Amino acid sequence: MKLLVLGISSLAIVFSLFCTNEAVVKLPDNKTVSAIIAFGDSIIDPGNNNNLRSLAKCDFPPYGRDFMGGMPTGRFSNGKIPTDLIVEELGIKELLPPYLDPNLQPNDLPTGVSFASGGAGYDPLTSSMVSVLTLSDQLRLYEEYLGKLKSFVGEEKTSDILSKAIFLVVASSDDIANNYFRTPLRRLQYDMSSYSDLLVNASSSIIQELYGSGARKIGVFSAPPIGCVPSQRTLGGGILRSCATDRNLLALTFNAKLSSELESLKAKLPNAKVVYLDIYTQLLDMIENPNKYGFEVVDRGCCGTGMVEVSVLCNRLTPVTCPNVSQYIFWDSFHPTELGYKVLVHEVLKKYISSFF
Repeated sequence: MKLLVLGISSLAIVFSLFCTNEAVVKLPDNKTVSAIIAFGDSIIDPGNNNNLRSLAKCDFPPYGRDFMGGMPTGRFSNGKIPTDLIVEELGIKELLPPYLDPNLQPNDLPTGVSFASGGAGYDPLTSSMVSVLTLSDQLRLYEEYLGKLKSFVGEEKTSDILSKAIFLVVASSDDIANNYFRTPLRRLQYDMSSYSDLLVNASSSIIQELYGSGARKIGVFSAPPIGCVPSQRTLGGGILRSCATDRNLLALTFNAKLSSELESLKAKLPNAKVVYLDIYTQLLDMIENPNKYGFEVVDRGCCGTGMVEVSVLCNRLTPVTCPNVSQYIFWDSFHPTELGYKVLVHEVLKKYISSFF
């Protein structure tokens, strides 16, 4: 009971942090972050998949149940996603919009956008399997964005924005869960170590491309404990639906190699801050010690049975959606709730924000 009280108390603090658009993260030496520019997968896709011919989308209820006005926007959660929470914590703006939003305005561009596409991965095969934007596609859209930004604010201001922006790269979950362990092709071609190399090499190439375009602050998310998300417990956790150890082993193998590669890049890219953002440790702690954070349910999502429903399987015809989402870390069988993301983002920002300066 004492642990639960402490958890609820800590969550009350987190809730209070999100009541204002002013920055709640203290930046060193009065530094500022001009924009957040994001690439990756469904963790940070605010709706870029809405108009793609893909099943990897969620622009329908019950997604967005707790978003502004209960509106499904294409965010893979019941509410806000990490990039929304990051721009809010940094006092940049309330939401990070999708670049492919037909209603995107020129004045949205200087403070950043997301190019992320749900279902994408470092491995191009991962994206092509579900007909979503590859990381290369996202980089091409970024080049288009740069042209628009320069037209709107000029070359000099664009360079200033890029130098003070934080670029985020979030991928690998779909590579591990929905490619390597879902289909046999990559397992026939690669063992875990060599597949990790493929993913890390792709990540390194993206970082160097972004650096070449003017990015100087680049944060790269680790893989999460993907074997512990509800769908992977169902598929690989046995009759007891424990965390799937093989998925987590590949995630840890990838993380170790990614961290090493990012350290190497720091020496190769002058004046760059390349930051490894470990989300594995924090999310695993939330899953293993839910009461500490005020959660109760960790092995299933809020939508339906919570064991398999995700994307089109979590829809307006899903018979049951949990009444008290605040008890759950996961919204569907793959993605956290807004509250789960709030706890995760706050802890990660607090730990790593100074590393960008």
